[in-house]
Amino acid sequence: MVDSRNPTNQRHAPRTPPVDLQHLRFAVAASDYGSLRRAADILSVRHSVLSRSIGQFEDRVGVALFKRSSGGVKPTLAGRTVLRIARLILEQVDTLVETGRHSGRGEVGRISIGFCTSISAGNLRATLTEFKDRHPRIEIATVERSRTRLATALRNGTADVLIVTGEVPLRDNNIRSLWSERVLVSLPEDHALAASPVVYWTDLRSETVLLSQYDPGRELEDLLISHLVSPADRPKIERHDVSRGIIKSLISMKLGISLVLESDIGASFAGLVYRELRGETGPTRVDFSAHWRADNENPALNSFLRLLAERYPSPTSRE
Repeated sequence: MVDSRNPTNQRHAPRTPPVDLQHLRFAVAASDYGSLRRAADILSVRHSVLSRSIGQFEDRVGVALFKRSSGGVKPTLAGRTVLRIARLILEQVDTLVETGRHSGRGEVGRISIGFCTSISAGNLRATLTEFKDRHPRIEIATVERSRTRLATALRNGTADVLIVTGEVPLRDNNIRSLWSERVLVSLPEDHALAASPVVYWTDLRSETVLLSQYDPGRELEDLLISHLVSPADRPKIERHDVSRGIIKSLISMKLGISLVLESDIGASFAGLVYRELRGETGPTRVDFSAHWRADNENPALNSFLRLLAERYPSPTSRE
């Protein structure tokens, strides 16, 4: 009796030659066209080459795949089972190759985009929408956090790119200037300032301004202070540790007014109106920029950066 546990016996056991993709493709083609000769013509190979390949395939799986006759070939019962699996394997291989090609060109994959502003309207919303239209096979993950936390995410690789206002506390990151947005004042629709299409910074002196402690609330507060330098000229500022949405609720309760960016007005809120906020030189604007790491080799990121370059060409970008 041969001891199957003996390594020596296992070394001398005959090995079944491997099945390769050509075996599968030739057998599936023969089944599809019902003729070895017709399949050989379609695949641009000699009839003898295709016939020999199918014979090898049958030897390796240990069953006859086809019934042969003068009228062509027809899969056997066992052949139908083998050919069904062969088709699945070929589909998976084709998908693998296609995915590899598209991934290398940045057409599939995943990109994580961090921001600390609204996407209810404006350029960021439009950019994300166009990117998804162009690259439907790329998954977009969005991350809304403070600038400090976004910088950490960019540093550790959990975010690919940041779209933010102001500075990002991260050294040696690439920067592209993008767009700017007007600063607006949000107030109850029956507020006295709502009667005018434009509100000036000096009109805010006697108001209570509600600001979120989340970004860009602190930046908006800095703008207010820069336009109303004298403490005596400044409105009462209340800082709330709540989201921008909760601030809108407080305004609707007539507890004060607030400052927002243009991108924030897409999410309508009953009883609220928005007015452009101006200084002596015209509308007040806040600049946005993109930040990413130079060593990030994500092809999906490259596709996103190309779109940004098309939509927002900027000679001042630092890359």
